[in-house]
Amino acid sequence: MRIVVAHNRYREAQPSGENTIVDAEITQLRAAGVEVLPFLRSSDEIPSLPKTAKALLPISPIYAPRAQQELSRLITEHRPDVLHLHNPYPLLSPWVVRTAHKHNVPVVQTVHNYRQVCSSGLYFRDGVICQDCRGKALGVPAIVHRCYRGSRAQSALMATTLAVHRGTWHSVDRFIALTSAVGDHLRDYGVPAERIVVKPNGIPDPGTPAPLGDGFLYMARLSPEKGLGLLLDAWRRHPDGSLGPLRIAGDGELRHLAEAAAAERADVTYLGPLDRAGVRAAIDASAVIIAASTWHDVLPTVIIEALASGRPVLGTALGGIPYLVGADAPREPAGTGPAAVATAAPGVGRVALPHGVKEGETGWVVAPDPAAMAAALPVARAGAAALAAPARLRYERTFHPDVVTKRLIDVYASLAR
Repeated sequence: MRIVVAHNRYREAQPSGENTIVDAEITQLRAAGVEVLPFLRSSDEIPSLPKTAKALLPISPIYAPRAQQELSRLITEHRPDVLHLHNPYPLLSPWVVRTAHKHNVPVVQTVHNYRQVCSSGLYFRDGVICQDCRGKALGVPAIVHRCYRGSRAQSALMATTLAVHRGTWHSVDRFIALTSAVGDHLRDYGVPAERIVVKPNGIPDPGTPAPLGDGFLYMARLSPEKGLGLLLDAWRRHPDGSLGPLRIAGDGELRHLAEAAAAERADVTYLGPLDRAGVRAAIDASAVIIAASTWHDVLPTVIIEALASGRPVLGTALGGIPYLVGADAPREPAGTGPAAVATAAPGVGRVALPHGVKEGETGWVVAPDPAAMAAALPVARAGAAALAAPARLRYERTFHPDVVTKRLIDVYASLAR
């Protein structure tokens, strides 16, 4: 099987989980015997482009002529079975879908964000969830609020691109939704359910999990949408030391909040940005991983890392987080009274939970609210040991590279000529 993988890489100065996932997926496909033809461009190329190419940059999200010519040559020479598209902006353009179809090559796209509808791709603006452009033929609110790169002109261009290419996106043969929430987003956009496959990313197996550590780990970009402020507000509602340690890892504009919390309380430690060895050590030292996002986070990789290491997760009930921890399906309620719901981990007796705390296969989800998060923290600490083994099992069944690569190849095979 011969597959073109098309992706516009984000700038290297802007760390991108999407770049990492694309690279890993290419490696995994080749290891499985698939012939991969990378069709990759990078935004780092832009400063060195010829003057004529730079002059066309403003329209490249709509139509990138050079990319279409090069893709046509690649398809004509190698006759691939499928084109697999990730990010098309700005140097590829969604027009690559039309180019592939002109050559009778089916197209798969992995949906990493919400940019079919939202110019920023996040459904998040000014510190809160925003879906003002849903259902609109042209995303005027994105233009008014300068949602794309803080520029009204660039926001107008992106909003126009999304309007022009609505039909292009609807022609994609198969969408890969990383979680059930992304599947819901695509159905709301008008994509038929039979053209959507839920297939998450995978990460390499770190091996047999270390014994459960103590306390909590928050590891994320320290920016408003990742919920550090929410977590610290919830943490301060408990006496110093009553929950065990809270370790905070990462860097970003809210670093000062992490540093202030570590100076204020003995049970908070700020670890700063970590390399891979530091990430491994921080996960091993902890019992529960926290994902406190206040936006519809598509697929926070830290959760998959937690599950692979046999660590349950406490997260907000937004975006892909409920899917990742196995809490997106309704569970049978038990217990009494509206102030509690009951859940049961595999092999564990039912326990009453505070109102608003929902238990999944491998963790707990709550509303993005400090009171709800505060109520869930002691529950997670007490229940971590019971969900450690199910967390590792969910990784092995759902997020292991062998599993996700096989599912991806099955998608290709269903479309190949």
